[in-house]
Amino acid sequence: MSESTRTVIVTGGSKGIGEAISRAFHANNDYVVLASRSDCGLAAQLGERARFVRCDVRRPADLRAAVEAAFAWTGRLDVLVNNAGYSAWRSLSLVDEGFWDEMLETNLKGVFFGCQAAAAHMKQGSCIVNVSSIAGKRGSANNSVYCASKFGVNGITQALAKELGPRGLRVNAVCPVYVQTEGLIQALDKPDAPPLGQDTATYLKSFAASQAALGRLPLGEEIAQVCLFLASPAASAITGQCLNVDCGVMPQ
Repeated sequence: MSESTRTVIVTGGSKGIGEAISRAFHANNDYVVLASRSDCGLAAQLGERARFVRCDVRRPADLRAAVEAAFAWTGRLDVLVNNAGYSAWRSLSLVDEGFWDEMLETNLKGVFFGCQAAAAHMKQGSCIVNVSSIAGKRGSANNSVYCASKFGVNGITQALAKELGPRGLRVNAVCPVYVQTEGLIQALDKPDAPPLGQDTATYLKSFAASQAALGRLPLGEEIAQVCLFLASPAASAITGQCLNVDCGVMPQ
């Protein structure tokens, strides 16, 4: 690999938004480590500059192993995209410890310890991009646990930008609204989710028409392009920001 070729880890990088992010960095001629619980065959499909590493982000040891695998492969780590996440709605009375633990361990603990593992080995000019949500900026019904996890991600992003900035490391987050992935559709099909039994496609179409300034919802590829930008030299003065990618659902 050339001196300028970067190595990128994308957690949850095998499907959904993570797949789009992995594809975007790979298309940018980066080496991409897809750190996920299951191998969907994407790394093999992408080719020699992509590798799958089995990783459960709820386990800090797995995150450290993913970083070690990146170094064993290319000898460097330039970008970490903390994308792995879990979305679900549940009313207050139905939240139990199991639901709380799974959500917080995946969405918040995974992000924090991913940052810890990566930052320990990153050099000046490297960066971290956390995939958060506009649910990290405003609450919504039956979504308290998910909102708590994403508010936490935004807090980690801002705090680590200050902590790691003196080392020349940047930390930012992207905050999407609904992105139509298989995981989202499954989550929206549950009783406490916003459609409240309405057809999911109809609900999303109505939401986009009434809530999004552009009258549509963002695509996974658009989230990926923002991640690519935030990890690029063009964003060298940007850190500690939680950038909405929501087609104008929440103008700020």
